[in-house]
Amino acid sequence: MMNLGNHLFQARKKTGLSQEMVAEKLGVSRQTISKWETDETVPDIYQSKKLARLYHLSLDELIEFDVDLKEIEHIIQNTNEEKEAKINWTSAWSKKYPVLATYQQEVQIQRYAQQIREMLNELKNIYGYNHLDSMLVLKDILYQEWKSSKS
Repeated sequence: MMNLGNHLFQARKKTGLSQEMVAEKLGVSRQTISKWETDETVPDIYQSKKLARLYHLSLDELIEFDVDLKEIEHIIQNTNEEKEAKINWTSAWSKKYPVLATYQQEVQIQRYAQQIREMLNELKNIYGYNHLDSMLVLKDILYQEWKSSKS
């Protein structure tokens, strides 16, 4: 788990600001920013709120800043349907999870596809979801089930 100093460092780097720039905007010395980022000292709540605003984060996000998560959220926000249509998600994810490249030869896909279609139609009919919303809900249910099975 990252410490607060590293969170502050990562958030500052992500915004492209130098320690000098941040220090000037907050009315403190560059050394103060350095001490915060190395966990030598911590900013008070007022300075923390200023840092959060400066880094375009909530105070909670600043404290728990995860550069990878912020990048993923940014990519999701900026991916349109045209870009998404060009991505072969199975191929991309199979580099991390090889089963995605091989299951087609082993699994009775049509059997599972039929069950999934039935669940999608049920979500549409009962809750009035459109096709995309039904797919997203079913995907999230699968994810939640997978998460709970790991614990």
